[in-house]
Amino acid sequence: MALFSRTPKKDLPAQAGTTKVATTPVAASAKGGPSSGGKVSGIAKSLAHILRSPRITEKASMHMERSAYVFDVTKEANKKQIAAAVFAIYKVKPRKVAIVNIKPKNVRNMRTGKSGVKGGGKKAYVYLNIGETITVT
Repeated sequence: MALFSRTPKKDLPAQAGTTKVATTPVAASAKGGPSSGGKVSGIAKSLAHILRSPRITEKASMHMERSAYVFDVTKEANKKQIAAAVFAIYKVKPRKVAIVNIKPKNVRNMRTGKSGVKGGGKKAYVYLNIGETITVT
């Protein structure tokens, strides 16, 4: 079996004059190309999918008084992406971002007796400097 043999593999000789350069693709919307649209800049448009919606609850409104805002975000979002999205959309730089995972919950229909699962998600607490506000609609 060649798959598990103990003989070391021979490295292929490198081609002379070629070097590998790591490049990162840049989306056309980030360059401000034709897909960037109207008033929204390309960066704001590419980060707009991260913030799904503001979370308007009684607890969230208490946090708004202390310059903390709550947003539903995508499951793949991290703190840096959330901070960049808030800055791109609302033009306010957050001083802190905290993320909370929401667990999925089991639910049962009272009429039919069928059971299911309410999908979980992720929410982010965005803290701003005192005096800065965001108009959440």
